[in-house]
Amino acid sequence: MTLKASKLMLKRILIIMLAIVILFVSVTSIRLVKIMVIDGEKMQSLASEQQLYDTLVSAPRGNIYDSKMNILAKSDTAYTIYLMPNGIKGLAEEKRNRVKTTIASGFAEILGMDYETAYAYTEKQTYYVIIKKRVDKSVADSVRKFLSENSDLGLAKYVGIDETTKRYYPNESLASVVLGFVGDDNQGLSGLESYYDTTLTGVAGRVVAAKNAHGSDMPFSYQVVEEAKQGNSLVLTIDSFIQHAAEKHLEQAVIANKATGRGACIVMDVNTGAVLGMAVKGDFNPNEPFTLSQADQALLDVEGTTVTKNQLLNKQWRNKAVADTYEPGSVFKIITASMALEENVTTLDHNYNCGYSIYVAGQVYHCHKRGGHGALNFKQAMVGSCNPVFITVGQLLGPSNFSKYFEAFGFTKRTGIDLPGEALPVYHKEANMGPTELASSSFGQTFTVTPIQLITAASAAVNGGYLLKPYIVGKIVDENGNVVKSTQKTVKRQVVSETTSAKIREMVKAVVTDGGANNAYVAGYDIGGKTGTSEKVAQMQTTGDRAYIASFLGFAPIEDAEIAVLVMIDEPRGASHFGGTVAAPVAAEIFKEILPYLGYEPQYTEEELKNYAVKIPELKGKTVQQAKSALTSAGLNINVVGSGETVLKQLPAFGETLNKGGTVIVYTEEGENGKKMAVVPNFIGMTQSEANSAAHAAGLNIKYSGNTTSGNISKAYDQSIPKGNEVAAGTTVTVYFRDESSTD
Repeated sequence: MTLKASKLMLKRILIIMLAIVILFVSVTSIRLVKIMVIDGEKMQSLASEQQLYDTLVSAPRGNIYDSKMNILAKSDTAYTIYLMPNGIKGLAEEKRNRVKTTIASGFAEILGMDYETAYAYTEKQTYYVIIKKRVDKSVADSVRKFLSENSDLGLAKYVGIDETTKRYYPNESLASVVLGFVGDDNQGLSGLESYYDTTLTGVAGRVVAAKNAHGSDMPFSYQVVEEAKQGNSLVLTIDSFIQHAAEKHLEQAVIANKATGRGACIVMDVNTGAVLGMAVKGDFNPNEPFTLSQADQALLDVEGTTVTKNQLLNKQWRNKAVADTYEPGSVFKIITASMALEENVTTLDHNYNCGYSIYVAGQVYHCHKRGGHGALNFKQAMVGSCNPVFITVGQLLGPSNFSKYFEAFGFTKRTGIDLPGEALPVYHKEANMGPTELASSSFGQTFTVTPIQLITAASAAVNGGYLLKPYIVGKIVDENGNVVKSTQKTVKRQVVSETTSAKIREMVKAVVTDGGANNAYVAGYDIGGKTGTSEKVAQMQTTGDRAYIASFLGFAPIEDAEIAVLVMIDEPRGASHFGGTVAAPVAAEIFKEILPYLGYEPQYTEEELKNYAVKIPELKGKTVQQAKSALTSAGLNINVVGSGETVLKQLPAFGETLNKGGTVIVYTEEGENGKKMAVVPNFIGMTQSEANSAAHAAGLNIKYSGNTTSGNISKAYDQSIPKGNEVAAGTTVTVYFRDESSTD
């Protein structure tokens, strides 16, 4: 009985054990099926995350070119230095400490970090941490050398170098407010870099490599590389030569006139709307966008200042040509005249009388000319910039017509230019426009527009009446140069007739030849334009500070206008604040440079030829007699230094220009050059004849620039070489002249 019981018990135990085994195998099998089949992809993904190191490879941004395919912005190779702290954790204590201190010391020396900061990175609980982005090749090479020199510690297992890109602006501040800049992640933060960020941004690549639990390489090799794709590139309508000319002369004017509100300039093709140049001074270097200019840093350093660095940086980055509005002043008379002529409320020869004052609804308005202009026709009113006449014409138009054309010329909306931050105008709507609002608006006051709006509208007034959409990107191309998109001329509407447009061209030409814009005169070219001086009334009411905006808008060649130049100087604090004396000379200098460059040949009058600057011939190697003959033929004088027979050197040099009657010094013996020196006198305030005499007495040559047609009325306001500088005798000093009698 006992034996049978024992056998039965053993059998039951075996059955139970077998059941347990079967149950265990079944559960395990089900679990494996779930893991391998049902959750297979998920588990593989989790394993990959632990075993694979996935690195994004930055795609180079597309380039930005000017209209001649000169590079304005490009992406160069740069490097990211990174660390894998988890790889250090598994080392023996002594070696772990040596690795940490060595890495920290190396980072401190090569990357310019604090040792404590660098050491803290080695103790982070992470597989991967970026130490420094966008370092140059020289820095990356120093890191590689450091790793090689410490190969006994195996630092290359913990410190890595990834190739990436860095944005570079080869021309530094040229067109900086237009181009903008990018952040550390290569995302556009301002300007075209921001507006076209999606276009410029490429497709990032990837590197997937096998790693162990410490974040270092597996003993076997596994790596997959997906190449990065460069973004598309922009080809601008801006021409670097024109841009440089605009920036150079604008900056000179901002400094000479002590303009505290900066300055802006736009050069536009009036027949297409293409922006050929857009300058703002002061600006910044987009390679170092967070560095203040010297002038702004000086403001920040003033004791007790309330201005912050961020405020000053935002001012530097701000594109004044599209983001700031201002009262256009008398430049707007071009628009009012267009309205009036188109609506036939006046004609060019219709007669008026300016008695200095005019009353509208109990409000008195004055002409800028003391005592008034007296009897004059409408064309003469434009030449004299007579406020009472334009107020009269405005009243004849009435609020309805004025508002209709104001909108038609594009002053109620943004222009739609492809730049960020374009401001909206502030103006009187028809329903709120009474007689006084109409009166002030008719001569460009009590409303504000942007410079890009004004030049676009005025271009319509002279190009046959067509309002165009301005643009700055001519086309978009891919990395192989294939055109992805091309910008076409966009005509929004015809605002006035060709007949009216021709009359406007006639009027603005007379403003330069006979009126307050005579400082825009350029020898050999017919320039038309209008000056403007507007008071910043709101600022005066708030702070009591009387501040002005001086501006000029000109066109050339005026008979068949093609190029427009707008110059706006904000808060000039120098000897004058009028547009005719502050802004018009700037436009003249720009026109003088860019018109020959664009292929417009000068046509000089006999009077202009007398003062025409001639190119100095090559004299080196010629005999003294041959040099005398060549200079005499060119209308120049000669001063021979030395007793030799052959010219060894000359000053000014071959190819430079000199006004007729100037003197070229030739040296005929070695060692003579540089012995004769001259001190540059102060030409400021002198007339042409006075400056010529002063230059001759100092042993210098003089080159005239600016308004040299107004006789003794024109005075020197700037010079290319500062007073007191010691230079070689015979050096040419450019002296800039303007008629300072303008009050508009």
